Amino acid sequence: MEVIFLGFFTGLSLILAIGPQNIFVIEQGLKKQHVFLVCIICSSSDCFLIFLGIFLFNYFNQFFNSTIEFILNTALILFLINFIYSKFKNFNKEINLKTRKNETKYGILLKTLGFTFLNPHVYSDTVFILGNFSKNYLLKEKIIFGIGASIASFLFFFLIGYLSNFCSNYAQNRKVWKIINLFIITFMSFLTFLVFLQIIN
Repeated sequence: MEVIFLGFFTGLSLILAIGPQNIFVIEQGLKKQHVFLVCIICSSSDCFLIFLGIFLFNYFNQFFNSTIEFILNTALILFLINFIYSKFKNFNKEINLKTRKNETKYGILLKTLGFTFLNPHVYSDTVFILGNFSKNYLLKEKIIFGIGASIASFLFFFLIGYLSNFCSNYAQNRKVWKIINLFIITFMSFLTFLVFLQIIN
């Protein structure tokens, strides 16, 4: 059971990072325009990429030796440190939502896919971090870990999409985002420590 919670909070801490995709979902929620379409594309895409990363690392894990594992874990630590640094760097920034014109369902579909798959961070977060972090679990535990991370993705996107009418003012509040970013920094620091323990053991 702890594996699914670890997957959930790991995925949640990654997806909570302020980015153009999240802002786009909030905007569509504020306008009540094709909200379900936007949310289902974002969350389903995350789910696909999460399990792609998990199964890729599960396959290549058969060929790992201590040197390759050391290199991958070191790269993961460096990436996590850079991620945490970026959160510190943007700690005091506020969100600025801009009004967009009404668009067709097809236009929203293409734009959502663009925000999702043209964003390099979506691959680093889902495929690299989550896939790498799950590589030492048994296959059943990997799947449970992926389910936890996917639940976090579906929950997050549908919440910000459908509740943005209520939380939009708070989403632009610096104090609230400081609390969110503090949670992200704390949890990602914990993950970095866990990966470091894997290297020295």
